[in-house]
Amino acid sequence: METLVQAPAWLRERREQASRRFAEVGFPTTRQEDWRFTNIAPIADAKFALAEGSFAQAPALISSVAVPGSLRLAIVNGQFAAGLSDLSAMPKGVRIAGLRDGARDGTDGLEQHLGKVFNIDAHPFAALNTSLLDDGVAIFVASGAVIETPIHIVVVTGSDLPSVASAKEGDKAVTAHPRVLVVAGAHSQVRIAQTFIGAADSVYFNNAVAEIVVGEGAIVDYYTDQRESERAYHVANIQAHVEAKGVFASHAFSTGAKIQRHDIGIGLKGEGADCTMNGVYLADDEKLMDTHTSLDHAMPHCTSHEIYKGILAGKAKAVFNGRIIVRLDAQKTDAKQTNRALLLSDEATINSNPQLEIFADDVKCTHGAAVGQLDEEAMFYLQARGLTRTEARDMLLHAFAGEVLDGLKIPALREQIETNFFNTLARDVALTA
Repeated sequence: METLVQAPAWLRERREQASRRFAEVGFPTTRQEDWRFTNIAPIADAKFALAEGSFAQAPALISSVAVPGSLRLAIVNGQFAAGLSDLSAMPKGVRIAGLRDGARDGTDGLEQHLGKVFNIDAHPFAALNTSLLDDGVAIFVASGAVIETPIHIVVVTGSDLPSVASAKEGDKAVTAHPRVLVVAGAHSQVRIAQTFIGAADSVYFNNAVAEIVVGEGAIVDYYTDQRESERAYHVANIQAHVEAKGVFASHAFSTGAKIQRHDIGIGLKGEGADCTMNGVYLADDEKLMDTHTSLDHAMPHCTSHEIYKGILAGKAKAVFNGRIIVRLDAQKTDAKQTNRALLLSDEATINSNPQLEIFADDVKCTHGAAVGQLDEEAMFYLQARGLTRTEARDMLLHAFAGEVLDGLKIPALREQIETNFFNTLARDVALTA
């Protein structure tokens, strides 16, 4: 890792500030309200070694999730891997910078935005990421540029050491702290996807942070596809600021990791800003998937639409905490939030906590949560028309998840994510006929 002395003074200062903050608060515990249903002791108690460099499986893993027609940026063990990236289709209006080299040469926008989109005081794992900030990628989209070519960030984590049964067994388990910064200039348009993948059946800890700045009138679609190793630990934090009349859409898809914690915070900072925040996850066995979302309506005439759906089987657990804040001056706010979960076994559980904090008086805000099982009347209806019980179940599950999957505007990526999602569902979700 680049030493603090080699990094510019502003970056050293932000690392040191984050390091002090993390030293003060440490890893969160279940005694804290935002973490009371999520025990991250397996992460806190483990002795993860900081991953460095590439590993043998990395090129094949990157190829396995390639999206034809996209600009590919590879991050391997937290470091930008130019040799495994594909920048041949670089469109006009886009500038890519590796964070390590960009910070060194003073790339415009890094000092202004890196580490400034989120508050490290509220996010201990983001503070940890920042304290170890070494590399990653920055994407700058010029004002007025309409980027037709999708940008695909592939984040790969792992090592060449043999897999172990438990991360506590020591130095064979690694950790990485990838970082992404996206700055979309005024009236620009771009679609960005981020896929997380790792060495199969291996134990590792991936602690990712993405900061996104959506300029005035800009449109940014951001997709995250989490398909880590079934024994990995995945903590991700996405924070975005949306300026006046900007449009930001976040779509999250999750099928992997033993423990996942996903924090998404969107600040609507300019009048007339719009946000969509959707996600769907599949959890089986004893997985834990925790999603915390926060929508901050800070200005008037802003809109937000949020739908999160989960399918849980086995002894899986899920947490959904969705917070909408409407500030005093944010009149004419229109905010909708929905959380739904299907429990496919008696031992699967979800804790759902939608929250509305409204300080303005001229708003339209709704939220709702529904947890249940497959509709037996619908199952009977489909079976009465010739489908087997398995076929009827799959049709209902496809329809349940499809509302979110259909929002993916990169056709090749949508096909890939749908295939992975429903293959995982078919393989891992066992129901009695």
